[in-house]
Amino acid sequence: MSELSSPYGSWPSPISAGDVARGVRRMAFPSVVGGEVWWEEGRQEEARTTLMRRDADGTVTDLLSAPWSAGTRVHEYGGRAFLPVPRRDDKATARVGVVFSQSSDQRLYLLERDAREPVPLTPEPGEPAALRYADPALSPDGRSVLCVREEHAAGGVRRSIVAVPLSGRGAQDPSAVRELVSGADFYASPTPSPGGGRLAYVRWNHPRMPWDGSELRVGALGESGLSAEYTIKGGTDESVVSPAWVDDTALYVASDWPGWWNLYQAGTTGQPIALYPAEEEFHASPGRLGNRSFCVLESGKVVALHGHADPAPSVYDPDTLDLTPVGTDLTTWGMLDTDGHSVVAVASSPTEPPCLVRLDPVSGLVEVLRRSCEESPDPAYLPVPRQERLPGRYGASVHANVYPPTNPGAGAQGPAPYVVWAHGGPVSVSTLEFDLAKAYFTSRGIGVVDVNYGGSTGYGRSYRKRLHKEWGVVDVEDCAAAARALVDQGIADPERLAIRGPSAGGYTALMALTGDTFACGVSLFGVTDLLGFTESTHDFESRFLDSLVGTLPGFVERYRERSPVNRAGEIGAPVLLLQGLDDPVVTPDQAFSMATALGRNGTPYALLEFEGEAHGFTSEDVRVRALEAELALYARVFGFSADVAPLELVTTPPEPRPVPEPEDTDPSGAGAEAGPEDTADGSAEGGGSPRGASDAEGRDGAGEQAAHPAGTAGPPTSG
Repeated sequence: MSELSSPYGSWPSPISAGDVARGVRRMAFPSVVGGEVWWEEGRQEEARTTLMRRDADGTVTDLLSAPWSAGTRVHEYGGRAFLPVPRRDDKATARVGVVFSQSSDQRLYLLERDAREPVPLTPEPGEPAALRYADPALSPDGRSVLCVREEHAAGGVRRSIVAVPLSGRGAQDPSAVRELVSGADFYASPTPSPGGGRLAYVRWNHPRMPWDGSELRVGALGESGLSAEYTIKGGTDESVVSPAWVDDTALYVASDWPGWWNLYQAGTTGQPIALYPAEEEFHASPGRLGNRSFCVLESGKVVALHGHADPAPSVYDPDTLDLTPVGTDLTTWGMLDTDGHSVVAVASSPTEPPCLVRLDPVSGLVEVLRRSCEESPDPAYLPVPRQERLPGRYGASVHANVYPPTNPGAGAQGPAPYVVWAHGGPVSVSTLEFDLAKAYFTSRGIGVVDVNYGGSTGYGRSYRKRLHKEWGVVDVEDCAAAARALVDQGIADPERLAIRGPSAGGYTALMALTGDTFACGVSLFGVTDLLGFTESTHDFESRFLDSLVGTLPGFVERYRERSPVNRAGEIGAPVLLLQGLDDPVVTPDQAFSMATALGRNGTPYALLEFEGEAHGFTSEDVRVRALEAELALYARVFGFSADVAPLELVTTPPEPRPVPEPEDTDPSGAGAEAGPEDTADGSAEGGGSPRGASDAEGRDGAGEQAAHPAGTAGPPTSG
């Protein structure tokens, strides 16, 4: 326990930057097959992700030894990268193995039950990671895996849905991997009907993102691929998510046609019917492939997560039309899966680290199968947030989670310094999940207000569309309004307000510093030059700014006016820039250009760049340095001493750098794997990213690349 002079005097704080950097084991995408449960689990100390299996008797087995690591880079943010598959031995007994994408080469491999080494299922690509696979589903005959394939070549990126034989023939003969459907820019959720005669899937095209407009398609599945396709639901202004067959002629899907992601029953013919109309979300935003928020049981009932930023589980009975809540103290749920009887998920709360849970839909019993850490911090040091609707500009409400300074060793007097957290995405969400990064600051006397500004998910399409053409305006106004509301309540000190954010949140933080609300700010791999971002980012988000800012070239002046690098002269407050040098999403030149602009205007700043780090920070040392640098900035600006080294600020531009020669080693233009979702402490759990789901999903932090423990956040946290 360390003593430091916090904004409230001497507070003992047991939560160190090392505690935050080590964090918790990332658990994601659980699957249940009979009595066995499978899931992804991060090995942060080894910078890899393994696969785990829990047998019916409770025995837990680590299936992958180093250097094997599960992970997919489809869309750069990835998603579900494995699938348990039943195999038959000589006695015709099902022995469940697992198919997974290996993070280093992106090939699919099969690990048979009790086998020592996985064997490849897909051909070796001509270029590193040029063929990528995600969102796998088992074919009805059990002989192949259907998945989304992404091909990177000099001409661009091409995606399709393919069938990969489990026999392994595809490893040597590329033609054995059958392409079922192609032609759209993006695909998700390949879902065969129980009898195998049809395939349902979701597709969308540039410039739309999956939460803007997508289509649920169905076609006849045969040896030659998919035929007689047609659209069942969705369109240019309707987002459909996660089809699940009820039988061979009907399926359930989540659609935001009424303004919220509600559940619908859709037949192969006829009009889809709403199951339970409500002004709530029944699905997380579709930012990560394979993240499901509802599942269909053999009884016909549906277990669904629903609510707003933090959905909770209920059981829907289509016979009685009743939606029965499941009693639980866990606040943040995600990544559901079922075998038709039991349901598994990842869940968390502000004081409960993420855990793998099993839900009995009949009794409503929630059983914790595995916790993400052996010992939790003393709850007395963990802030319990208040969910608030704060007054915004023109009377609009701003949703926020307020975390007050929390430490049993000191009594707070007067208004506290507060840091506004702007989540990544920007079409993402901040949840109530367990987050040690927040506790690192609140235990030292600094309050946090985590803002779900306009554009955030969880509050319906109209709230998301507040950000259309208004990125850099609405998000900035909402963050400043949240800070001012806490000042008006007498909670926050108006002279000691800061703002920080990862990725898109870093952009919001920098734009907010052009005003007079905040005394300092922190950008973690944030976008600084919008025009540069459109030219350098990856394919999935290459047209994202069409909706957030405007189409080019017509809105080029708006892009310039809303770029922090062009507004550096309006920033007088100190700025901390944190950047990974291998970031394929927000490339390092963005932070360097911002530092140059700040230095030319004499604005105090610090630029910390980290070798080997991508969109979010995975190394424990880097995560510690990032957190301690952030605390040092607040100590310097807010006027207190902290238990970290002082942060050196400069007012001159960094030395110019030579322009590197272009490399063709990775046709995708992306370097290291981006993680699932950026975390609040700058970490990137799972070795890759949607910049937080939480989480990825977006989380925030010294590297926002962790998935939301419950996997709820899902959408990418883009620049």
